[in-house]
Amino acid sequence: MKNTKQIGDYGEDIACDFLKKSYGYQIIDRNWKNKYCEIDIIAEKNKVIYFVEVKYRKTAEYGDGFEAIHHNKLNKLKFAAENWVYTNGWEHDYQILIASVSPDGVEISEI
Repeated sequence: MKNTKQIGDYGEDIACDFLKKSYGYQIIDRNWKNKYCEIDIIAEKNKVIYFVEVKYRKTAEYGDGFEAIHHNKLNKLKFAAENWVYTNGWEHDYQILIASVSPDGVEISEI
């Protein structure tokens, strides 16, 4: 039986492979965090940084991963992205993505 960390890592592995193979993203970091926030995946393509929140669902019983992103989570994601941009002195564009991972595949949505 896998614990929630192992399940989350598995979903992130799938999302990373999908981003690299399907879209040519370069993975910059995974599970970046500081005392205020965390980001599942940080990727880059064409001088744009992508902050990716991964939601893994092994069944559709409780909806897909997109349905797990509520207003409070969106605010936390935006704060985390802005925190990373400021901390790293990033001066180019950035985008927040949600990766919904299930046994049926991966879907990506921009915020």
